Amino acid sequence: MATPTATMNNNTNHPSSSSSHNDAAAADSPDELDFLGGNGGDDDREDILLDDPLQRDLTEPLSFKRKQKQGFFSQPSRLLTALTGGAVGSGSGISSSPGPSHSPAPGAPAGGSTPLEGLRHPKEPAPLDWYVEGPGRRVGYEDLTAIDWIFEYTKERQRLRVLFGSATGLLGYLRQFLDASQVWIILVLTGLAVGVIAAWIDVTSDWLADTKVGYCSTVDGGAFYLSKSFCCWGYDEHSKCLGWRSWSAALGIASAGGKWFIEYFFYLVLSVSFAIMASILVKEYSVHAKHSGIPEIKTVLGGFIIKRFLGLWTLITKSLGLVLAVGSSMWLGKEGPLVHVACCCANLFIKLFPSINNNEARKREVLSAAAASGISVAFGSPIGGVLFSLEQLSYYFPDKTMWQSFVCAMTAAVMLQALDPFRSGKLVLYQVTYSSSWHGFELVPFAALGIMGGIYGGLFIKANMKVAEWKKSASWLPGPIVQVVIVALLTALINYPNHYMRAQSSELVSNLFHECTSLLDDQFGLCKTGAASAGTIVLLIFAAVLGFFLAAITFGLQIPAGIILPSMAIGALSGRAVGIIMEIWQHNHPGFIAFRSCEPDIPCVTPGTYAIIGAAAALAGVTRMTVSIVVIMFELTGALTYVLPIMVAVMISKWVGDAFSRRGIYESWIHFNEYPFLDNSEEMAIPDIPAAQIMTRIEDLVVLTATGHTIASLTQILETHPYRGFPVVSDPREAILLGYISRAELAYNLHTSAQPPRSLPPETEAFFAHQPLADPRTTLDLRPWMDQTPLTLPSRSRLHLAVSYFQKLGLRYVLFSDRGVLQGLLTKKDVWYVLNGADETRRTGGSSVGGGGDTGGMLDRETSSGGIAREDGEGEHAGLLSESRGDRIGRSDDLNSPGADAGSIL
Repeated sequence: MATPTATMNNNTNHPSSSSSHNDAAAADSPDELDFLGGNGGDDDREDILLDDPLQRDLTEPLSFKRKQKQGFFSQPSRLLTALTGGAVGSGSGISSSPGPSHSPAPGAPAGGSTPLEGLRHPKEPAPLDWYVEGPGRRVGYEDLTAIDWIFEYTKERQRLRVLFGSATGLLGYLRQFLDASQVWIILVLTGLAVGVIAAWIDVTSDWLADTKVGYCSTVDGGAFYLSKSFCCWGYDEHSKCLGWRSWSAALGIASAGGKWFIEYFFYLVLSVSFAIMASILVKEYSVHAKHSGIPEIKTVLGGFIIKRFLGLWTLITKSLGLVLAVGSSMWLGKEGPLVHVACCCANLFIKLFPSINNNEARKREVLSAAAASGISVAFGSPIGGVLFSLEQLSYYFPDKTMWQSFVCAMTAAVMLQALDPFRSGKLVLYQVTYSSSWHGFELVPFAALGIMGGIYGGLFIKANMKVAEWKKSASWLPGPIVQVVIVALLTALINYPNHYMRAQSSELVSNLFHECTSLLDDQFGLCKTGAASAGTIVLLIFAAVLGFFLAAITFGLQIPAGIILPSMAIGALSGRAVGIIMEIWQHNHPGFIAFRSCEPDIPCVTPGTYAIIGAAAALAGVTRMTVSIVVIMFELTGALTYVLPIMVAVMISKWVGDAFSRRGIYESWIHFNEYPFLDNSEEMAIPDIPAAQIMTRIEDLVVLTATGHTIASLTQILETHPYRGFPVVSDPREAILLGYISRAELAYNLHTSAQPPRSLPPETEAFFAHQPLADPRTTLDLRPWMDQTPLTLPSRSRLHLAVSYFQKLGLRYVLFSDRGVLQGLLTKKDVWYVLNGADETRRTGGSSVGGGGDTGGMLDRETSSGGIAREDGEGEHAGLLSESRGDRIGRSDDLNSPGADAGSIL
């Protein structure tokens, strides 16, 4: 009898990850199938049944009672055992009589486990029960698909159970210690690497930006590779520096008009050149290095697979391209992209430790912690980085991740402080300290700045999205490199005449933040006599308005670009203007009732404080963050007394911004790119309807029956239907739900079974249920690769409950069944469309989801031929989803080895 052979071999469920399935092909080899010897008979059946605990002659009944733990010195022999690593007693959770020892089948996956493993001692051989149900084996995730959070955490629990179950002796405890240390090693290495990269980016981008206006000569002991600040080190005023030479002076131009023209020319040429090089790097080496990367990071941390997004080439391209893009003086920042850089570094170090690299859920925990180091080095704010990761980025953020984030952010900040790229003892260029406090009457202008920040954020998001939609729909537009050239040229033409916009954004913000009493080199003339005038106010507001439009068309180009620093610069310009207005008012009307609290000999109004509050308000309006912004700004200024005004401005800014739209800039780009991201913390307006009105009903599904298939027929189904998986039912008439098999697992098995050593012909029978008379050498049993325990809900369940499943558990799909009978299926994609209000034409018109443009749709299809939105439960079968470009690009063509998908987010 051959059936037990097949079932015993193929049902040893081992939930391995993508990189651990290189031995999967060996699992189907003839050696595995023939390990009993002979053709199979009654003797073989008796041998197999010996492995079943229920078939043994038990001298005592089965006991599922956990034994009491014994102390380290509870037995005289335990001390020696602990030192030698030997086993004392069985320690089994199941008490049974000694029986014949049976080893796992040859060719079975190493470390294989079954759901019965929790009822036995981890060191005992696993009982090979062919009737067991479980999540099934897996191959690597395909690109642009969602991970299975429950499966990944189940796999991790099984791994830890084996690890801790074998922890006897010093060697066992040492293995536990090393296993627990892996995460900390990754985070410390990530912090060190991010600190070094951030310091290099700061120094190099400053040098490139300064080369647009001049170079450092050897007159005063300088060198060409020095930026203006280092070349003029020791001078209180850079205008008196002898080593720094402008391009007009280097060319010997004496006339004022000639100087202005030559310096303008060099500024234009070098700005456009740097932008072109950054764009070419992104296009040729890694397109994933464009933009800030934060929308994609949020999506990846939410359980989505974007291969090569965190790879080595992306890290190199992002770092080099960021230096060039920042050096071009375009209205962009490096703070957001540094988060992407930090995650790339962490992903490279994760590859050193297979236990983390092979588990997508644990990998995302580490990436969530590593993301904090990017903000830490960008702002010199370790605590703000932790809160940024918690508030803005992370999908799943347990308590242990907060502690891990703190360690990584602290390590990065310590490394940046040790390198001291600005030679100032400060972590960032615009780190300032205020000596005076604020007055009660200033809460009114602070609140006004909050309103201005919210209006700016709402208008900026709408303008930026309109530009992105226009570029996506306008087919006549030139390529991405030409777009970068046009915007860079326009930016340079506008920036140079306005000396506030000509400088680097970080340098501008630094000068706007400073109070005049602590500013040694007043490059912008903000503190000189007569600077508090209407002309200065007009120039500041004019620069803020121009910066708004330039940032709106820059954020979204195919270059590394962040929006945090440009928003801070725009808010600081507006805030400084408001501060000067208040300063003029107080100076001209000191007897006004609101100014009576001012001391006579001390400046009452500090415009620099208005600049930093305006920057915080603008940043809150764009990103809709709150707590992390307050902490970042506090760590920047070091002034505890200004926390309350910053909180007031940020609170009002968020309220005003939410009046425009509840989505921040990053969420808007996630929605624009159509990433299937469901925020588990966001309060959404969920329709109060049964899930049956949204799900794809069984009559519209492509389902597989338990029997009646061949390799050829299943292959034909895969070629005909591009869905990500298929429910499995008993038969078409009763439709009892048996499980769900993903496209990746089905395609892999069909491919490997037709290859040596098995070389099964296309007419080979394939089945998903126990077949007593099937010959395992001439049939294909797909049960081990099928999820036999999928999450199901009754079809009468409310949509709110189904959405909670997707949000809290990170599910990819939910099956609906009534008394075991399959009723329908709801995918993450369906929920995304319902909650995000997809256009009616997209839902019913059959138009492409992905569309054209640079981003395109990246949604993966599941099993549905179309989600069905029935308002009354009996509506027409309108397709909620349609095949998109994302469906086609998400398919995997290389099925030779599941190990090819090992780096699933690379």
